[in-house]
Amino acid sequence: MSDQLPDRLSVNPNSPFYDEAVLARGVGVRFKGVEKNNVEEYCVSEGWVRLSAGKTLDRAGNPMTVKLKGPVEPYFREAPEA
Repeated sequence: MSDQLPDRLSVNPNSPFYDEAVLARGVGVRFKGVEKNNVEEYCVSEGWVRLSAGKTLDRAGNPMTVKLKGPVEPYFREAPEA
């Protein structure tokens, strides 16, 4: 597996941008220089993140999200195993 993160990644298994192998390695996201722990989806090239809005759910049982624009810096939380 490469050490390169995808341009767009989602934690929702129904999304076309979901990648279980990448998520299993542990992905962290800095948005506007601040570590965010509630990121549902991000896109580096378009410069936005979707953050879950508390514990509220929509009709389908998915978390309600808020889309914010700004610089996005994804990274792997731990170094890859050799």
